[in-house]
Amino acid sequence: MLAAAALLFVLVSGPLPEVSWASAGDGAQAVRPDAVSSIGGTVRDTAGGVIPGASIVIRSSARDQQVASGPDGRFSVPAPPSGDVLLIVRAAGFAELQYTVAREAPRANLDLVVVPATITEAVTVTATRSEQRTGDVPASVSMLDRQDIKQSPALVADDVLRQISTFSLFRRTSSLASHPTTQGVSLRGIGPSGVSRTLVLVDGVPINDPFGGWVYWSRVPLENTDRIEVVDGSTSSLYGNYAMGGVINFVTNPVTPKTVGVKAQYGSRNTPKVDFLGSHVWGKLGVTVDGNVFDTDGYAIVRANERGRVDNNAAARFWNLNVKLDYAATDRVRTFVRAGYFNENRDNGKASTIDGTEEANDTTWRAASAGVRVRMPDRSDLQATVFTDVETFHSNFLAVPASTPARNIGRMTLTQTVPTTSVGGMAQWSRALGPKQYFTAGTDFRWVDGDSEENGLDGVTGTQVTLKRVSGGTQRSVGMFVQDVIVPMPQLTLTLSARVDSWRNYDGHNLETSLIGAPVNNVPSLPTRSDTVASPRAAARYHLTRRVDVWGDIGWGFRAPTLNELYRQFRVGQTLTLANNTLGPERLGGGEAGVTVAASPNVTLRTTWFDNRVKDPVSNVTLSQVGQNVTQQRQNLGKTRIRGLQSDVEYRIGAAWKVSAAYVYDQAKVTDNPSNLALIGKWLPQVPAHRGSIRAAYSNPKTLTLAAAVQFVGSQFDDDLNQVTRRLPKFALADMVASRAFGRNVELFVGVQNLFDAEYFVGTLPTTVGAPRLVTGGLRVRLH
Repeated sequence: MLAAAALLFVLVSGPLPEVSWASAGDGAQAVRPDAVSSIGGTVRDTAGGVIPGASIVIRSSARDQQVASGPDGRFSVPAPPSGDVLLIVRAAGFAELQYTVAREAPRANLDLVVVPATITEAVTVTATRSEQRTGDVPASVSMLDRQDIKQSPALVADDVLRQISTFSLFRRTSSLASHPTTQGVSLRGIGPSGVSRTLVLVDGVPINDPFGGWVYWSRVPLENTDRIEVVDGSTSSLYGNYAMGGVINFVTNPVTPKTVGVKAQYGSRNTPKVDFLGSHVWGKLGVTVDGNVFDTDGYAIVRANERGRVDNNAAARFWNLNVKLDYAATDRVRTFVRAGYFNENRDNGKASTIDGTEEANDTTWRAASAGVRVRMPDRSDLQATVFTDVETFHSNFLAVPASTPARNIGRMTLTQTVPTTSVGGMAQWSRALGPKQYFTAGTDFRWVDGDSEENGLDGVTGTQVTLKRVSGGTQRSVGMFVQDVIVPMPQLTLTLSARVDSWRNYDGHNLETSLIGAPVNNVPSLPTRSDTVASPRAAARYHLTRRVDVWGDIGWGFRAPTLNELYRQFRVGQTLTLANNTLGPERLGGGEAGVTVAASPNVTLRTTWFDNRVKDPVSNVTLSQVGQNVTQQRQNLGKTRIRGLQSDVEYRIGAAWKVSAAYVYDQAKVTDNPSNLALIGKWLPQVPAHRGSIRAAYSNPKTLTLAAAVQFVGSQFDDDLNQVTRRLPKFALADMVASRAFGRNVELFVGVQNLFDAEYFVGTLPTTVGAPRLVTGGLRVRLH
């Protein structure tokens, strides 16, 4: 908070040197207004509004320069000494613009107009780890730009992402009301559990929990997010572990000078939230500070007719602060340093009836990263990034034994502290090998060390420690990858990639001490395990006509078990899940085939068929059930098959209207399980067969912005045995948001989630429900 306040003070106090600023996405340059020869202008949309933060590449025979438009949409850079210049303009939500400036033409006051991008015209940096139009990438790529984010009433990132039909968390509900360990993300239903089968990045740096793989969605700086890129399907051939099911990348805004932004809102259930952003550029140095503060009284997550003395509201409080420094040493060398602090506290919706102790958890997370990007004289590109995370997670767990009336007795059973430290890094080199080939090679590594320090409590009052347990270990992984993007003819793009990963789990231990003389399972040294896997991929995209593209791929992926799965047990409601230190890696093999049709300049349709087969997936397998008390263990299940069809359509009506719809049919079943033949043919738990969304948005900065969306989710099972009593019914939710700008800097808005206050089920034993209607309203201020 002090850092944010200091930056805001500097921004509003002077004096500042008289320079006109042109900031770059990963650096910045200052250009004096009296420069003799310059190229400059303004980036605008079709309605005449300026576009801040647009990336402009100035390409000449001598060199490439890259800058970003300022808050007023303007940019200016020194002009090359001679020759024609190509300007390449990219802005989130708009199609790429290429504009040639002839040598003798005026260059100082260019007016560059960008048009809204269709699905195939947006630029992605995630699918191939380099900039490419989505229409040239042989993969299923979805993007949400800053307007999509702004036009959502969501308070956290996972609720924004529910616009994408393939996206889901392990549980159906928002991360605001769920335990962090259930916030693992799944794309297309590949391996749903608390652990993610999808890699989640912020500007290319992983934010998956290093101990358990789940995601703290409240860490994502939504107000500073330029766009969200989602790549369905295995991308292990480029990203390795966690990317078995796909990648989600949050790309933040480029630094801009003299910028202050605050979004303050208040909602029902006593729910305030403040997002803030400040940035400025001093010479070659750019500084950005962003963060948020949130609190809510929450809601009762157990259905009304099943609640007892144990139950109360699931509430959440968190705050987040990030500072990033961008330094442009030259026009070819740019570096960054980022540091962040995150703190979250949650009440999980129940409390002990013996001493009133709340079942709760809290997390403190310190993160830092640094990187450099060098554009070499031969136009090759070298990037390197290092990062570290230091996290401490505390949680306790409550047992609810059978009673009359039900849920009338609750006692604490366990407290846990999980300290985790991780260090990682990446290096990547890319170069065009002639006009038809772009080659990339790289390596990355990750080291994670963590323990689950547990205190088992007595079975009568839950107030006395009877068992002390420390379970944990260390995991080290290293990977190397290559990729070649080949364009043998104008209509055809081939992508070939391969990766080799090696990891080692070591220093595993389960140390137990009984304080009452009971037998213990004390194993000071668990077996070390090492594995090496290869993940190749081949893909092609062919432009059949100017309006029709077809594409397909075949590839393999993997995921190594996390320290959490290997060593930590946990309880949710009346279900106890045991750890398993013998787990091996999950392996995926599969393919996709898709077609994209630009029915008109304003209408784009896409359909993709996918078929993925997973060997040895880690899943929670039921060992026993006594009454409503269930004991499960993580096991390599055997084999599963996830196949289906996803479709989406986007229709733009002029510059103001955008209508979109998406649907996915997902058949996810167990195909082999030698240890329990009864599971063969069963649906994977937490994967609905049908999921989709419809959204319409109207945006006119002079009058009103209005967006409405409907999300529907089919029925799904809450258990691996597919018991009828544990089937969760289908549901549909409606959201809306409306806003009105007052001048350039102020905007009022109101948003509603779950507009019709629908009740939908999230879990069984007991029956838990999703969030009721939430109405929020507030003010967004952006000063330049």
